[in-house]
Amino acid sequence: MLREVNIICRNGNLRPIDIDLVLSANVIKARFMVKEDEVQFAIQMPIGEVNAALGIAAESPEAGEVKRSLPRTCSGKPDPQGNAQIINSRFVLKKAKMICAFAFCLLLLHVNGIAQKVVKPIRGTWITNVASEAMYSKKNIQEAINLCKKSGINNVYVVVWNKGETMYPSKVVQAYIGVKQAKVFGDLDPLKEMIEAGHKAGIKVHAWFEFGFSYNYGDSNSIWQQRYPHWVGRDMHGSILQKNNFFWWNGLHPEVQDFMNKLVLEVVNNYDIDGVQGDDRLPAMPSNGGYDSVTKKIYANEHAGAMPPVDYKDTAWVQWRANKLSAYIKQLYRAVKALKPGCVVSWAPSIYPWSKEQYLQDWPAWLNGGYADYILPQLYRYDIKAYKKIIDELNTQVTKAQKSRIVPGILTALGDGYLVKKELLQQMIDYNRKNGYSGECSFYFETLKRLGGYY
Repeated sequence: MLREVNIICRNGNLRPIDIDLVLSANVIKARFMVKEDEVQFAIQMPIGEVNAALGIAAESPEAGEVKRSLPRTCSGKPDPQGNAQIINSRFVLKKAKMICAFAFCLLLLHVNGIAQKVVKPIRGTWITNVASEAMYSKKNIQEAINLCKKSGINNVYVVVWNKGETMYPSKVVQAYIGVKQAKVFGDLDPLKEMIEAGHKAGIKVHAWFEFGFSYNYGDSNSIWQQRYPHWVGRDMHGSILQKNNFFWWNGLHPEVQDFMNKLVLEVVNNYDIDGVQGDDRLPAMPSNGGYDSVTKKIYANEHAGAMPPVDYKDTAWVQWRANKLSAYIKQLYRAVKALKPGCVVSWAPSIYPWSKEQYLQDWPAWLNGGYADYILPQLYRYDIKAYKKIIDELNTQVTKAQKSRIVPGILTALGDGYLVKKELLQQMIDYNRKNGYSGECSFYFETLKRLGGYY
């Protein structure tokens, strides 16, 4: 019998807990899982001890509400004032003794401080297959993880999809275009090796679907375009949708969305992955797109036969397309959680509102809608004045309670030779902390080799 309650701290942080209660041979067994932190543990007690501890008679009402003051806060610090509370735990159970056990187990957990685990701030980095050798051999992967561990990194975001190919063996992509994996990797499965090495080092590994709805970079005649020309996005002139040399599918096409669902869920199902992440191209589409026949038909059906505005910057037209992409990731989020509830779903969009104006990414709506465990906005700036400005703007876009789910993405290195100065990096980290952001994610891993650790 599964019930869910929420631990809500005075600071607004929310911690969902799954509780699985079993009554057998006069013994109460309870299994708890703190979803976000993936903490699992069990308690088993004779019913007599439960009743005695609570002083509740066996003939309790079959419906009740538990509301107990807890001895610790969500930060794990002692809380003699009892400000932390379990609330919203109204339930109806057929067996009165289960009510007693339910209340006692919850109280016992917090008396012993078991369920109160300090959530480690994300200290992340993106690992790419471009301008980096980190993924190209088992030895390199192990060295990369060792360096991350030494440098205080606890989450790595490993690219698994770009330029129309996967970095891991994919039956999904093979079924669509006959290509199982990027040839450069040979028989190596970088994702599998990264997960194994990462977990041994206590580092969480996330699958980063970098290219998202962009099927290629620089090649206007890729195999994807040849096989699925009806997937290709179109601008207001009817031309193939491209931006900054990236070629784009129509992100609102049902077949495109179905393919991406299959790709993401393949990874969730087949790998012991800690999380999946979309980028500034998932879910996304350049805002000058949406003029293909499929999108125009969907729009007309919802607007009494009218065609989309000619001006792709039209506010209502931008919002309509952004809403469609938001609806898509809502169902993708739910599909991931249905398959693996503990899998973290995060998104790394551009800054807002530029993200919506240029790529139809209305990420505050994702956060408010509950289909983003974390947002890692790409706050890429080259000087502290500009960085402070963008953090100040971010503060107006999220609530204080949401800050624990915001992980600023900071630019630390580029393949062209750019390397952030240590002084600037520390200034950005310090400003994050000053504004209530407890972690960050650096782009990209090679910074650690060239600059050394910064935690």
